[in-house]
Amino acid sequence: MALPTPLQAFSAVPKASVHDDKQTITDGEKMTGAHALVRTLEDLGVTDVFGVPGGAILPVYHQINSKTKFRFMLMRHEQAAGHAAEGYALATGQVGVCLVTSGPGATNMITPIADANMDSVPMVVITGQVGVDSIGTDAFQEADIVGATYPVVKHSYLVTSAQDIPRVLAEAYYVANSGRPGPVVVDVTKTAQTGEMYYSWPQRMILPGYNPTTKAHGHVLNDAARLFGQSYRPVLYVGGGAVRSNAGELVKKLADVTGAPIVTTLPARGVVPDSDPKVLGMLGMHGTIAATGAVQRCDLLVAIGARFDDRVTGKLEAFAPAARVIHIDIDPAEIGKNRQPDVPIVGDVSAVLADLIPAIERTQAIQGKPDLKPWWNAIHDWLERYPITWEEPTDGSLAPQWVVKKLSEMADPDTVWVTGVGQHQMWGAQLIDFEKPNSWISSGGLGTMGYGLPAAIGASIGLKGGPVWLIDGDGSFQMTSEELAAAFHDGAPVKIAILNNSVYGMVRQWQTLFYERHYSATNLLDGETHGAEGSQQAAADDLPLEVPDFVKLAEAYGCVGMRAFTEEEAAQAIKRANEINDRPVLIDFRVWKDAMVWPMVSAGASNDDVTYMPGVKPLRKPTGIVDIDANKTTSEK
Repeated sequence: MALPTPLQAFSAVPKASVHDDKQTITDGEKMTGAHALVRTLEDLGVTDVFGVPGGAILPVYHQINSKTKFRFMLMRHEQAAGHAAEGYALATGQVGVCLVTSGPGATNMITPIADANMDSVPMVVITGQVGVDSIGTDAFQEADIVGATYPVVKHSYLVTSAQDIPRVLAEAYYVANSGRPGPVVVDVTKTAQTGEMYYSWPQRMILPGYNPTTKAHGHVLNDAARLFGQSYRPVLYVGGGAVRSNAGELVKKLADVTGAPIVTTLPARGVVPDSDPKVLGMLGMHGTIAATGAVQRCDLLVAIGARFDDRVTGKLEAFAPAARVIHIDIDPAEIGKNRQPDVPIVGDVSAVLADLIPAIERTQAIQGKPDLKPWWNAIHDWLERYPITWEEPTDGSLAPQWVVKKLSEMADPDTVWVTGVGQHQMWGAQLIDFEKPNSWISSGGLGTMGYGLPAAIGASIGLKGGPVWLIDGDGSFQMTSEELAAAFHDGAPVKIAILNNSVYGMVRQWQTLFYERHYSATNLLDGETHGAEGSQQAAADDLPLEVPDFVKLAEAYGCVGMRAFTEEEAAQAIKRANEINDRPVLIDFRVWKDAMVWPMVSAGASNDDVTYMPGVKPLRKPTGIVDIDANKTTSEK
């Protein structure tokens, strides 16, 4: 039997007239609920809010004025407001806040809510709702947003009384940013917004049963230290939870103390600087051979704030088959969800590592350290034999991988990198040189196309105009390109690199490899006619050369637009973009549509079947592969 959602259950209860609601709290300053909502955000220390107004939330917008202590940024679409709040949160470490209306305004927020939930991004989403008496009547722009987001939200509230607004917002802010971070929805009825209440601060939160575990309990730390002492092929598998916990320095210290290599998930790129020789890069579907190979051949896998996602594990039963597992995560629901650990440790990553490292040092003082030289010999062999590389274009266009590498080489060291979703996202993770934590913002778990531009705007607002580069695809960019207006008007000088191959690149790659090169609904036709022959044909047919023309689109929104066909033009455009800091800059890089992301593990295949380049499967070759039953490579036997 399906249980009703909270809003459905509420609508089934007979409602007394709102005029009979008696105010019994008289301590504090008398004001409307809408005024209290704005005041609460100010008292919580919120400095930036993203959103789009509408009828059911207008009482709150009426209270936002030039004296309001937070800055409101008007986005052009509610989904973009959500992604901007995500980018803001990831760039600053603060809670992202959105303010949108009911009905379609609220339902447009479902995608960023789900995205934030998958990637553990702290966000408070405030939505308007119809008046209490109208709930359940299919009133204009009524939608059960509490019920609709129930599967993809950390927590949610339906507020029907003005007096509850400060407490609920205080709780929402705390819940979003504590434990495993995530999105919290606060659905505020128009009744609560227009009703009167008495405001006081601080508020007493009522959160029975919500007490996230931060410190490891029992003997698990000693158990983990003992496994390190018995391991000759350890690997630290580091996920986004380590980034959320600001645990980069502790992860590095753990690697230095134990000698273990570091591999990362997509969200954890940069958690430890790439210049550290122990960092092997990203593992999994498009990870490096060294990272994927190390995990497949390890005897101890230490998962730190990671969740054994399918893009990391490939065929789950074949993932790290000989490894004992230590799993550290603040969310107990993740422990054993996909892989049963030998030592489960529930707690905040930073707190756990701070206690685990001394335990390992004590064990080493008694037992000594295992000899990891044969293990590192094998890893160095993978690193030398199989660096990230690419095929050169056959049509005279730019190699997209070269563009990404050049962007990284020429960027300010403090640059924060943001991507959309697709091939460009994987090339960014592979080829950007990450030297600082929190310098990588991308949609990982949900893989949301259109994420890039609004997230970059949010990051730029949070960093007060600091250097932000967005690497996007022409397909992903067009899903939220209207936000160029928000970037221009609100002073977010993001720099945008569009890798324009005129196709949905990752879809085309899969169609090439798995769908008999049937390129169904893949061609975007937004840059294919740039060559002489195409231009002549277009002119003869009286057709536009490309739709859209990204340079003209940028200029239409008040931004600087440039286009590059050659490496020389690309380098000049990047240099000029880095010199412009008073408005957004867009560069349309014309790249090869048949470029592929390598290495690659086919969906559902074992990571042992990773393809380095077509026809090359390094982990299936006997030479140089670590023997699972011995502490030396096959080639050393």
